[in-house]
Amino acid sequence: MRVVIAEDSVLLRVGVQRLLADEGIETVAAVENGDDLLDAVTEHRPDLCVVDVRMPPTFTDEGLRAAIECRRRYPGLPVLVLSQYVEERYAVELLAGGASGVGYLLKERVADVKEFVDAVRRVADGGTSIDHEVITQLMVRSKKSPVDKLTPREREVLGLMAQGLSNTAIAGTLVVSDGAVEKHVGNIFAKLGLEPSNSEHRRVRAVLAYLDS
Repeated sequence: MRVVIAEDSVLLRVGVQRLLADEGIETVAAVENGDDLLDAVTEHRPDLCVVDVRMPPTFTDEGLRAAIECRRRYPGLPVLVLSQYVEERYAVELLAGGASGVGYLLKERVADVKEFVDAVRRVADGGTSIDHEVITQLMVRSKKSPVDKLTPREREVLGLMAQGLSNTAIAGTLVVSDGAVEKHVGNIFAKLGLEPSNSEHRRVRAVLAYLDS
């Protein structure tokens, strides 16, 4: 796997690069601003971008804007966003461009090497990985939406789906059977008005509806 890192903090940038190297993941470029990220993606066409939300010069949303532009130029480019805080609208905006191959993690998760590397590989493979804290805060601000139709357990299942977990992994987390999870997932799809499909696309659409609720 070939990765481009965009992070203005030298310590975190080098730390992530070394962490990935220990897992056999090559960093082809490590930059500190959005413009250099765009140039690096154009030059290297990486398998994944790991991007900080706030970078120079204004330290507001330069990283995210650059990531969205990268995905506009190269549709399907996997992007894993790292943020110090929960930036709710950023998560939704990134997913609005297509929820396949996107992640949003708080920087503190980098300290959990296994969790971070799992997220890197999942997003690079076209999946999603949304931080639980982001999901929790989005649920708090949720008002009228199709998600309101879900039971507490169905919301819990959908939240775990948003983190990128498979049905089997969800069953293990909730200590229930695979069949129970499949039933909950079916109910979620029905209540959100998602038509039957054999692809994973419905899961992505369900997650997007959840985050945008």
